[in-house]
Amino acid sequence: MELKYEFYINAGLEDVWNALISPDGTRSSFFGSELRSNFQPGQPFAYVGPGNDGTETVHVYGDILEFEPLSRLSYREHPGPSYHANHTELESRVVFQLETVGECTKLTLINDQFTDNHPSFANAQSSWWMILSSIKSWAETGKTLNFGW
Repeated sequence: MELKYEFYINAGLEDVWNALISPDGTRSSFFGSELRSNFQPGQPFAYVGPGNDGTETVHVYGDILEFEPLSRLSYREHPGPSYHANHTELESRVVFQLETVGECTKLTLINDQFTDNHPSFANAQSSWWMILSSIKSWAETGKTLNFGW
């Protein structure tokens, strides 16, 4: 199972990269969560923000696979502990790839290598559209999308 999305964003590589990794960027695009990591391959990361367990809910966590500034970020992820009792057994891979196309940035997202019968696959199909749309809006305008939550 593979999910793949390509977005063209009217912003430079740095603005799109900041939407992916900076606290302001991730809070505005990843449902209020901050991406916490030292971004070294093999080291842990977590998206932490408001949710089931209060303001410090771990929504997704795992290990960084690749980190090439302004170009590529990939990680192996698990759903947060409050989502599934067997969260450590559930995983997938996420790859963000950036490239310049004319005066725009092309953002390619691949979410693949899901464990069999991963219960978050269906949710990921719809959530990535919202996240990527928010990244595009934030990088282009400095404003996030309001989904009414």
